[in-house]
Amino acid sequence: MTGIEPFAERAVSGLAVPIFKMLWESGGRVLGIFGKTLNEKTLDIIFNASKQYVKNYAERHGILKVLGMKEPVNLDSIYTTVQFLDDDGIRGFASIEDLEKSYRQTNHRGFQYQKGDKQPGIKVANDKQYLMVLGSPGAGKSTFLRKIGLEALKGKKGGFKHGCIPVFIELKRFTSSDINIEQFIADEFRICGFPSPEKFTAKALEQGNLLVLLDGLDEVPKKNLTEVINQIQNFVDRYDNNRFITSCRIAAYHSNFRRFSDVTMADFDDIQIQQFIQNWFHSEADIQAKTAEKCWELLQQPENKGAKELAHTPLLLTFLCLVYDRSQNFPNNRSVLYKKALRILLEEWASEKRIIRDEIYQGLHTELEEILLSEIAYTAFNSDRLFCSQRDIVEQIKTFLASNLNAPQHLNGEAVLNTIAVQQGILVERAEDVYSFSHLTLQEYLTAQYIDDHHLVKQLVTEHLTDERWKEVFLLVAGLMRGGADELLLLMEKEAQNYINTPKLKALLNWAEQITDGSEGNFKPVGKRAVVISYIILYLLQNANHKTLTHIMENGNHIANANGIINIINKITTISNIKNKIVVKFLILEKDNVKLSRKSNIIHLYIAIFLNIIYELEDLNICNNVNFTVLISQLETLLSKIPDKKEPVEVRRAFFEDFQETLLNAFHLTPEMVDLSEEEVTALGDYLYANHLIIHCKQAAVRVSPKTWEGIEARMLLVPED
Repeated sequence: MTGIEPFAERAVSGLAVPIFKMLWESGGRVLGIFGKTLNEKTLDIIFNASKQYVKNYAERHGILKVLGMKEPVNLDSIYTTVQFLDDDGIRGFASIEDLEKSYRQTNHRGFQYQKGDKQPGIKVANDKQYLMVLGSPGAGKSTFLRKIGLEALKGKKGGFKHGCIPVFIELKRFTSSDINIEQFIADEFRICGFPSPEKFTAKALEQGNLLVLLDGLDEVPKKNLTEVINQIQNFVDRYDNNRFITSCRIAAYHSNFRRFSDVTMADFDDIQIQQFIQNWFHSEADIQAKTAEKCWELLQQPENKGAKELAHTPLLLTFLCLVYDRSQNFPNNRSVLYKKALRILLEEWASEKRIIRDEIYQGLHTELEEILLSEIAYTAFNSDRLFCSQRDIVEQIKTFLASNLNAPQHLNGEAVLNTIAVQQGILVERAEDVYSFSHLTLQEYLTAQYIDDHHLVKQLVTEHLTDERWKEVFLLVAGLMRGGADELLLLMEKEAQNYINTPKLKALLNWAEQITDGSEGNFKPVGKRAVVISYIILYLLQNANHKTLTHIMENGNHIANANGIINIINKITTISNIKNKIVVKFLILEKDNVKLSRKSNIIHLYIAIFLNIIYELEDLNICNNVNFTVLISQLETLLSKIPDKKEPVEVRRAFFEDFQETLLNAFHLTPEMVDLSEEEVTALGDYLYANHLIIHCKQAAVRVSPKTWEGIEARMLLVPED
């Protein structure tokens, strides 16, 4: 039960009684159930039938049990309000190039069209008499239709503001060409005990008292589809006083229904994801343990970015909630998580929906299809493409089938693509004859699978080590290497060492080793080296742009954190951290000029921020032969002598040179050591990023030899031996 029964029964009987009254007044007495009036007995029959109708709807359509749930859950208890996008937006793109440009400008990993206002689903259902709901598999189309039916049953207490009796029809049940929608509706009323259900249905339709919910147009067998569409259109035209909502997968919907307004299910945003998780973990025990809050917080962690991307789809968010419910965590090996998610789309979801399999599946089994999809994913990702033309994908499918003796040779490439897109939604038609993967995460996982299957690890490392677009692929490859990720990590280490290719860069690494080696701080040596490189060098480099400096600081900080040293930048106030990024741009000493802010308080803040870092370095105790007492005294003195903005530029330049000289002397550096070229600064940033990625790949791997990792960690941020 859903908890809506008492007023739901009144809502249905409140509509049913007037309909029967009209039947009686128009000669309904011949039905044999009425006397001269609608007596108490007759009203009891109507009320009991209404009660049974509500009970049937709640049991059949108000309960969810998918993906191996141990127990069914009430739809009302976990339902999260959905939002719609108008379906015109994406259709306006003239080319794949326009699509690529638009989506890259959004800086969003999801592929769904993001522009345009979102509208609450219940509002759209109230506004539109004829509504076509489109979406990818698992986007929540069926759930939305079921929920609207529940709201209609609630009458005035519900969110649906039209007095209608909902009738939910699964279109996949139309398995023959003999289709009679009106008879189907009458059967729904008959099994609940409504008197003379055919006449009741006819009168209800005539008066516009029904909300007809037609779910899953894409699940109608192809041989019957044209007839079903014609029957629906004729039915809507004949009974146009009623309200209709139909659902269909985007890829399967190629002809607009007359009268119907098309809308697309929007991906869940953060608020909806959080609400869904809150609804899911609503038991007394979960509330006590704050399970929902813990699950949501875990999804916010950087290492779970891919999992959170899956969470934007209700089906896969359900999967994530089940995973978290069982272990109170998400798997450390994200490859395992994504493989399970992929299998849900390939097998379990279609099985749960009981979609009638096309003939192509008689030969194209799951493993073979997965290999095919990985090839499509890798080819596009390696070419830096998010979107592919139908022609290119079909050609790939044909080539794949022709080159594999164990693949079915009779299959049609267009039919294979259409079935994958329509039934599984792994590939989604975004515009006419233009496809992408439903999630970038799935494309990255399949790309990693292709690399592992085809032993392309060395190529991956040499060509893409510092390309951040490939970061997730590296992590997934590490997770897929069940025999151990040692080879990957050693290749990454060797490639990273190539960035330390000038005497000055080697001198900086040697300096970092010397100033930290044997220091008293109880941290790993590589963590100590990372701190002094990322925080001392940051304030001394002369030829670097703001983006590169941030890159150096962030990756050095990540390496330090992974080796036991706290994130010292977090000790600085938020406003100081923001201001720091501003002043770094202003306070770069160049050969011919010094870029100083005109506001002396910014210079003051710049030195104050660095002074905070010096305090932290003193506490960490990781530097040898640095007299922090003297240095702090010198910096505090400098704070009191900052030149006014009205002072001549020579005075301000001299002040800044004094500041740099103070730091250089304190940390045993020379001006030449930090006078790096722009290329050297970029190489240093890439080197730190590569080492940070090595650490992440080690953490993502299923298996790594302790001996291999001890060696890599000991050599990290040291000058490579010749």
